[in-house]
Amino acid sequence: MKTERKYSKPGSWNRHAACLLAPLSLSVGPSHETVALPVAERHNMELVGQHTLDGRSAYQPVIQQQGGRWIAYVGHHSGSARNSRTGDNEPNGTSIVDVSDASTPIYLHHIPARGGAQMVQTCLGRDLPIQDDKVYLLRTNGNTSHEVWDVTEPGAPARIGTPLSGGNATHKNWWDCRSGVAYMVYDGRHSGWSTNRLVWVVDLADPRRPKIIRQFGLPGHRPEHRTSTTTPGAHEATLSPDGKRLFVAYGTGNRGVMQIVDVARLLECRPSCPLKPTVEDLLYPQVARLDMPYFWGAHTAWPVMGIDVPEQAKFINATPRDFVVLVSESFAPECQEDAHDMVFLVDISDEQRPFPVANYQVRESQGAFCDRGGRFGAHAVNWSYHPSYYRRVVMVSYFNAGARAVDIRDPFHPREAGFYVPASSRSVIQTNNVEIDGRGLIYLVDRAGAGMHIVRLTGPAADIVQLPQSQ
Repeated sequence: MKTERKYSKPGSWNRHAACLLAPLSLSVGPSHETVALPVAERHNMELVGQHTLDGRSAYQPVIQQQGGRWIAYVGHHSGSARNSRTGDNEPNGTSIVDVSDASTPIYLHHIPARGGAQMVQTCLGRDLPIQDDKVYLLRTNGNTSHEVWDVTEPGAPARIGTPLSGGNATHKNWWDCRSGVAYMVYDGRHSGWSTNRLVWVVDLADPRRPKIIRQFGLPGHRPEHRTSTTTPGAHEATLSPDGKRLFVAYGTGNRGVMQIVDVARLLECRPSCPLKPTVEDLLYPQVARLDMPYFWGAHTAWPVMGIDVPEQAKFINATPRDFVVLVSESFAPECQEDAHDMVFLVDISDEQRPFPVANYQVRESQGAFCDRGGRFGAHAVNWSYHPSYYRRVVMVSYFNAGARAVDIRDPFHPREAGFYVPASSRSVIQTNNVEIDGRGLIYLVDRAGAGMHIVRLTGPAADIVQLPQSQ
């Protein structure tokens, strides 16, 4: 049974809408329920498997290899749905899915939360300084707290701690398993800061005994600033592969700021930091800051270090070069925004003077995306540093334009290598976040409740990453 089609000619989406929405039957989930699906749009990518995630609005997928299995942990937005395993109606939280056989994902468990649990991260105990045999999950619990769970047995998770609580806002977190340090976006107002999105640096080397190292933000977030309307809040902090630099993105859709931070200096305040940091205290770890115009923001700042640029090989110091993939998030439906939110390639080879040199965008005329409904524009990129993809292909989530594989081997001229726009019978696709597992499979989760789609690169796009045959 064919469930996909090649992409149509530019501007032809409305004309072929009836074809796209023609229902087909497909078995999904552990009970192999049959649901009606239209066909997908794709180029150099193909569907491997999918799961409905009980129709919950999904945000962040993380895939962890553990105990000989591959487990997907998926964070959800607020809302509620019927748990297909228990029959109970539960507030959205964290879905746990066995994707060892990616063609037939098996739903293992759902951990409810208070108002959703958008963000998830995992660490194997053996990778942490504690070096035990457990598997740990760090997640948000609505807007109230960040929690740590023992998911050694993914079908029976157990909460073991709450590193941060007392505030009323949460968002993304990055957990460095080597050092055990986690960088968590959390409310700063209850501790005197002026922003609801501050970076909290927390020692989770032993997840059962969390220790707050410090709070960090921009000078405009300092306690004496009663409001931070002119200083955007933190969205996420991304660590470089060598652990030496932290890339903090502030202001997701407008007035964005990208900040490069020296990690050693950031952690130098241990064991204590000033409760009311001065401007000098906050600027001490800062290597550089890039301010964006009012119509673009910094949702994700993802480093790609050491790209060899053959075209510039004859110049003295032109290659290799370091870059940040900087993404501005689309917010308004049907293109009701000041500008098209897209992906920027920022050259940080001289890291004190970051400079944008290129961009990637899906052309609206490719598929009349503004007319489809929902958001059209960039959102995020994969977080994993998969060796076959790194410096070659970055996966970008683009809301109603699905997931896009972007060839960055020539970072001054990024180009689209492939795409996959999932099929949906319930609403317009809103691909929210993407991730890559250790096998090179790509995971798309949907904001509008269309579930999780697992895809892989094919044709020329697959040739770029050159995955080992075992993967």
